[in-house]
Amino acid sequence: MTTAAAVDLSVQVGALRLRNPIIAASGTFGYGIEFARLVDLNLLGGIVTKGLSREPIEGAPPPRIVETPSGMLNAVGLQNVGVRAFVAEKLPVLRKFVTPVLANVFGNTLEDYVEVIRTLEDAEGLAGYELNISCPNVKKGGMQFGGNPATVSEVVSAARQAAIKRPLWVKLSPLVADIGLIARAAVEAGADALTVANTYPAMAIDFRSGRSRLGNPTGGLSGPAIKPITLKLVWDIRKAVEIPVIGLRGIEKVDDVLDYLCVGASAVQVGTASFADPTATRRLVDGLEEAVSKANVLTIKEIVTDFSAEIG
Repeated sequence: MTTAAAVDLSVQVGALRLRNPIIAASGTFGYGIEFARLVDLNLLGGIVTKGLSREPIEGAPPPRIVETPSGMLNAVGLQNVGVRAFVAEKLPVLRKFVTPVLANVFGNTLEDYVEVIRTLEDAEGLAGYELNISCPNVKKGGMQFGGNPATVSEVVSAARQAAIKRPLWVKLSPLVADIGLIARAAVEAGADALTVANTYPAMAIDFRSGRSRLGNPTGGLSGPAIKPITLKLVWDIRKAVEIPVIGLRGIEKVDDVLDYLCVGASAVQVGTASFADPTATRRLVDGLEEAVSKANVLTIKEIVTDFSAEIG
């Protein structure tokens, strides 16, 4: 059996070399620094901050999270301190870690997206941007941009022109008729990688009161229940485009990570699992090292069969 110390878990996502494929997903890991006492951030493949907007947002009324069968429903409302406060207060702390940090960016207008990126471009300590064009939790914002190729092209092109210094990842909506068509529009507009996918709009109600179990009427569904759907989306996209894909949804175990890599993902993001187990990201890194070691191979690529390539 190969020793864990000899195992190479590194992956390439476009211009970024990650020490392993485990990335903390936006909106589930705070700004990253909140988890530093629980997880050694230097051991993760990457961190995506919670979404950043042009101005601070208070977010949705409580309750913001409710458990569902094999999943979780959230309506946080994209609460954040705003991009300027992030640069002044959060980024100086994040710069102390070697792990690549990407800023998740969203806006209510095209100009909002551009302004957030321009503010971040002047700051040090970021490895790239993740453009949220698909958030289902608010009436305005990402969803209006992610639904058709024309609007996807428009917002990604504007962001690409602003993002001169760093790679641009685009986080896609799962609620489209042809995810491959949307992916190609993002690529042609300048995306360097695609995150697949955002949460699914859903509801949870209490029939006794006739009210939503959330503070908002609806929220975003995540967790193991939607993993099979998202696996197919990743597979569909890998057939449509050649840039890296980052799989996101329902990743709790090492097998989940390997499933996504098998259908063509270059890396994965861990979201809902961090709510149930704040150390989930580190646990998965350790589990991957053990899995590769037990397989008696040296790299993570050797343990994964390329299912996407096998069946076309």
